[in-house]
Amino acid sequence: MSATTTLGARHKAAVPRGVATKDLYVARAENAELWDVNGKRYIDFAAGIAVLNTGHRHPDVMAAVRAQTEAFTHTCFHVAPYESYIGLAERLNGLTPGSFDKKTMLVTTGAEAVENAVKIARAATGRSAIVAFSGGFHGRTMMGMALTGKVAPYKKGFGPFPAEVYHAPYPKTYHGIDVERALSGVRDLFLSDVDPSRVAAFIVEPVQGEGGFYIAPPEFLRGLREICDQHGILLIADEIQTGIARTGKMFAIEHAGVVPDLVTMAKGLGGGFPLAAVTGRAELMDAAGPGGLGGTYGGSPIGIAASHAVLDVIEREKLCDRAMELGNLFRERLDGLARRNEFSCIGDVRNLGAMIAIELVKDRHTREPDAALTSALVAKAQEKGLILLSCGVDANIIRILTPLTIPFEQAREGLDILEEALGEVVGSALTTAA
Repeated sequence: MSATTTLGARHKAAVPRGVATKDLYVARAENAELWDVNGKRYIDFAAGIAVLNTGHRHPDVMAAVRAQTEAFTHTCFHVAPYESYIGLAERLNGLTPGSFDKKTMLVTTGAEAVENAVKIARAATGRSAIVAFSGGFHGRTMMGMALTGKVAPYKKGFGPFPAEVYHAPYPKTYHGIDVERALSGVRDLFLSDVDPSRVAAFIVEPVQGEGGFYIAPPEFLRGLREICDQHGILLIADEIQTGIARTGKMFAIEHAGVVPDLVTMAKGLGGGFPLAAVTGRAELMDAAGPGGLGGTYGGSPIGIAASHAVLDVIEREKLCDRAMELGNLFRERLDGLARRNEFSCIGDVRNLGAMIAIELVKDRHTREPDAALTSALVAKAQEKGLILLSCGVDANIIRILTPLTIPFEQAREGLDILEEALGEVVGSALTTAA
């Protein structure tokens, strides 16, 4: 019996089925490669869901963490604060868009960052309503689920959710939802569901993550900013998956030239160690009274040490530029596949930097999603040594999130595996249909 089989049996007996996983048990990892407990090698096109922008175990990150563990690992910032928290807050205040005074609070997870951004927005405006977008994902806490615009598997069976959360359409050009239609949906919401004077904030992903890697056109984000300014509403940019150099800018919203009032970040911020943040206008961040924000583990010294190293690596290794180079490499190869007759299942290829998506369809004319083919491709790729992720409301999108430090030859090797796996699952589907 293999180690994977043994662990799988133990896993099934000990862990709830709601904690979904792959049948792959990792033993070690380095940069863009993983090895499982059986010694099998994989190329990692997932990066821990955009966490490992600097790769698995970057030497600088590991050195910073080791040094921190020799000093102290936890005091609780509320009890005995430390300089590294203040220093990281200063760095994030300077890195996020906007020339105004800013402040930053640190927490542990992306969902916590979102929860606190909502708290801050409500405290600062005295308003209660929040507008999110269809297809968006903002976490698995109760407020996170309320904000999330995707029912299965995130919201199904867990309601009721917090009140005063509304959803507007998100622009999806491939599916006929253009900028004007999306912005009209926001205006319709104000006419039919909620008075804009009661809305504290919009929360938006500049590129939807779980929703399918749909990229918000700059005109949409600019239009949203105008609506916010018109009605005294705050704009929260959820950069948890898109931030920290992933899209070729430190934050994805910078591509649109739009300045949000609050920014949430996590994932790539800690380089593999739990850390998240909310950065925003100083007067907004100060709206909550002492004790209203924080948490026992918020701003872990270990996560902060890792984050300082991550930001140093991004600057020194020019990872924003590298994200663009990787995006171009993947886009050229995937567009080439999409032009081939045997791969007519590729309905759309899109990317913003190294945030890359392949939308798989049954028919290019109807654009009917093909979730079964997507699932089969993920499984076949894993069988061949490539880790892929799927996403999308219809579960028909392959998302590619390589470490930004992946060697180009490994990126090409992974693309070779993807092409081979896609050819096999397409061939198998055609044989079954016949």
